[in-house]
Amino acid sequence: MDPIQINILGIPGLVLFWVVTIIAFVLFGKRITKLVKLLMGAKPENRFDNLGKRILYLFTFVLGQKRLLHEYIIGVAHFLIFWGFLLFAGTFGWNLLKWLFPFIPIPYADDIGIIRIFFVIFSVLVFISLVVATIRRVFFPPAHLQKTADAYIIITLISLVVLTTLFGIGFRAVAVGHEEASLNHADNFLFSVFSSMSADSASGLFLLMMWMHQLVVLGFLAYLPYSKHLHLLASPFGVFFSNADRVNSLDISDAKEETTAGASHWNEFTWRQLLNSFACAECGRCDRVCPALTSGFKLSPREIIHHLKEHILEAGFSSNGKKSSGDNEIRPLIGGIISEKDLWACTTCLSCMDRCPVLNEHIPVIVNMRRYLVSQGTIDNTLQDVLTKMGRYGNSMGQSDRMRAKWTTQGLDFKIKDARKEPVDYLWFVGDYASYDSRIQDITRKTAKVFQKVGLSYGILYEGERNSGNDIRRVGEEGLFDILKEKNLQAIKQSKFSTIITTDPHTYNTLKNEYILNGETNANIIHYSELYDQLVRSGQLKLNKKLNYTITYHDPCYLGRYNGIYDAPRRVLKAIGTNLVEMPRNRAKSYCCGAGGGRIWMEDEPGIKERPSESRVREAVSLTGVEALVVACPKDIVMFQDALKTTGNEGKIGIKDISDLVYEAIE
Repeated sequence: MDPIQINILGIPGLVLFWVVTIIAFVLFGKRITKLVKLLMGAKPENRFDNLGKRILYLFTFVLGQKRLLHEYIIGVAHFLIFWGFLLFAGTFGWNLLKWLFPFIPIPYADDIGIIRIFFVIFSVLVFISLVVATIRRVFFPPAHLQKTADAYIIITLISLVVLTTLFGIGFRAVAVGHEEASLNHADNFLFSVFSSMSADSASGLFLLMMWMHQLVVLGFLAYLPYSKHLHLLASPFGVFFSNADRVNSLDISDAKEETTAGASHWNEFTWRQLLNSFACAECGRCDRVCPALTSGFKLSPREIIHHLKEHILEAGFSSNGKKSSGDNEIRPLIGGIISEKDLWACTTCLSCMDRCPVLNEHIPVIVNMRRYLVSQGTIDNTLQDVLTKMGRYGNSMGQSDRMRAKWTTQGLDFKIKDARKEPVDYLWFVGDYASYDSRIQDITRKTAKVFQKVGLSYGILYEGERNSGNDIRRVGEEGLFDILKEKNLQAIKQSKFSTIITTDPHTYNTLKNEYILNGETNANIIHYSELYDQLVRSGQLKLNKKLNYTITYHDPCYLGRYNGIYDAPRRVLKAIGTNLVEMPRNRAKSYCCGAGGGRIWMEDEPGIKERPSESRVREAVSLTGVEALVVACPKDIVMFQDALKTTGNEGKIGIKDISDLVYEAIE
């Protein structure tokens, strides 16, 4: 029963199969070649370092499907479909070789008993998984899941692959006879299903199934790079070339003026940023966790990546690929395909990237387009005012340098050292809000008092400190970020210290990951919650009383998702005796307050449903018996205190900084 040795419509099977195979591979190769050329035409970016880690990512996120399993039911279904795909793809290549070159002395894959067992097992599991996926898609679709014809085409093609495999093995079992079919349990089971059929009929149907199987797979191959399921081919490369170990940085290697000016056309992005769009599965997981989209902003991380793909295929495949906004020419990416409002809505909270199963990098793409808008002066008035103040005064409040340390002269009975003038163990980089905002200054003084009481050798930079630039960079003002960074580095280099402390996670992130200190990033920089944890565990910070408060804790985005610090603040809260009740969205799933990415300085769009900070406050208030929402970021204090007022929840819950509680526990 050799399927290639038959004639079809008078044409030898071997000839016909060669023709179909060549057509399929030409269609596949033509599309892939064009896509690769587009990537090669983009800006360069080095993603060939850390090969060991990159290989580990392939095992973890591609073969292990780690992030898909966050949504357990559909994750398991996808895991089985994926491994079934690998099995069928591998054996298809084996059989293809035998079909094209029948003289090669190897058997067909399905002639081997153990492979037939795996065929049957995975065919059943994959088909069940496809049924689950279809029911979910039709009857229980999650928010923002697209119902596209393409998805149903792919489901149909995969179903045909597994059904032709199952039926083919069953018909083969009847055709060759019970004695051979009973070599394994899979054959025996399928033999019993089709045993009423004659051997001749089964033989003919077996040949039909084998031809259908090969033709469906070849059709799948030809269709794949033209469909949204291009991600099956691109996502392993996306994972391999990801920055999964440096998601907290937006560094531009060897930055040039045209790079810092951002991107508004496909060839102004890096090749890795374009690869995002090819690797995207359009599953909507990023949308389901996006605080901006949930709040009612028009931003959709999935749509941003999808629209970039539209632009690449539209502009990159055109005859000239030039920028134009004419009626009959290429639509501009920004303002044509992607609206400016979408780009400004992003809080850079990292939820989209943290949940993306193929490790796409949405935020660098968004920030790159923001850089273009900034270079063109296309920003709203409130943000422009902040940038002007930042350039002139080094802070977003527009306050004089001399006022930065004024908080130290009120309510403190000791003098804080100037780290530029005398050596200290700890350099405290205080930050704008902790220095200038009257709502935060009392917390800043309490922090200083805690440091003083435990005998910490610490100092600050006084008027030498500037805004660290974390949010300025994420707004897209790369040039201003560089100015702020250089001024801060000058002040830091004047100081003698062992460790830098920050109370602002945004500052912590950029100092740790985007400044070069002592010739390297990731110098000894710690968040104050980590310092408290170290002092408590060493016994240096002595807690005089237990606070029997029932509290909940908000994980700041730039402390948690960006830098993986979850346990230190919780250990401190436990040590001071509080009863911690976790919010449903905690740790890596923590819901953004809405301040990041410069959003704290921008006006909200009219008609949004609910700001992220309001949603977070409602989540905290809904917890039974909780007296306070504890934070570890000065921006959270600002955002949540405002949200308490706008949601009508004043008096129902307090907003406390972790320093408030530590200070109370040592008094």
